[in-house]
Amino acid sequence: MSEERKVAVVAIGGNSLIRDKDHQTVEDQYLAAKETAKHLVNMIEQGWDIAIGHGNGPQVGFILRRSEIAHRVEGMHELPLDVCGSDSQGAIGYALQQNIQNELRKRGIDKIAATVITQVRVDPNDPAFQEPSKPIGSFMEQKEAQRRKEEDGWDVVEDAGRGWRRVVPSPLPQEIMELEAVKAMIESGTITITVGGGGIPVIRDGDEVRGTAAVIDKDFASGMLANEIDADLYLISTDVEKVALNFGKPDQEWVDQMTVAEAKAYLEEGTHFAKGSMEPKIKAIVHFLESGGKKAIVTNPENIGRALQGETGTHIVP
Repeated sequence: MSEERKVAVVAIGGNSLIRDKDHQTVEDQYLAAKETAKHLVNMIEQGWDIAIGHGNGPQVGFILRRSEIAHRVEGMHELPLDVCGSDSQGAIGYALQQNIQNELRKRGIDKIAATVITQVRVDPNDPAFQEPSKPIGSFMEQKEAQRRKEEDGWDVVEDAGRGWRRVVPSPLPQEIMELEAVKAMIESGTITITVGGGGIPVIRDGDEVRGTAAVIDKDFASGMLANEIDADLYLISTDVEKVALNFGKPDQEWVDQMTVAEAKAYLEEGTHFAKGSMEPKIKAIVHFLESGGKKAIVTNPENIGRALQGETGTHIVP
């Protein structure tokens, strides 16, 4: 990217759309996206061009649940997981781009936001395909789980005494299929919403690509995008102002800055970052920085502006 432009990839978490279990409707999610849009436009106002990645776990869960109920009650066809991913990219992208556009107009900023339905290629030989671990969809009785395993080839596990669930692989992203389009949009100053939910997982089959039942980590996919477009910053917006060591324990300690070496040492210790939340974020940042990335920040949406000024957030550097 050219000297005078500042380009950032911002990965926004599920809390940017679903605050809590009492605010999950489409309207609730839209209002949450409206709040997030204000913080993103603050960043744009400070002179940043941004690409936005987002989570989609709860939304895909809702789509699958509707599909399962419609199938059971009305005999409707069920939706494959890759299609649920693309559906969620469209719906979440719509809520974000409309709110961002409204906020830009309000402030007299002459820019547009647009969503790219993004496919991300994964390797069919990724070890994750041998060990599916990501739970998706509804809880089932053991009998139903066994039937889905035999008839549909699902991988199923018993989930902490709450019932049985389908699990799918979570392979690492290898290639963003729409990368050139995304690059062109960012170059033109378009605020680009892309790699939603980590991207729709596809595998190469000869000269073609086709969807596969998997889930890609959105922080890894967003970090990869940041590397590919040579972004000046990779910002992960989550539900805490800073990263903490010994999170949730009596000796919890907030971190203002760390290097890749320190981050790797903390990961190695295995006691600091929660498995399903902060750990993958730190791993994604380490991968981004080791692949040539310049700088990463972790903070919550309302503190993005202050974090960019160096006043808060956790800043991670090579």
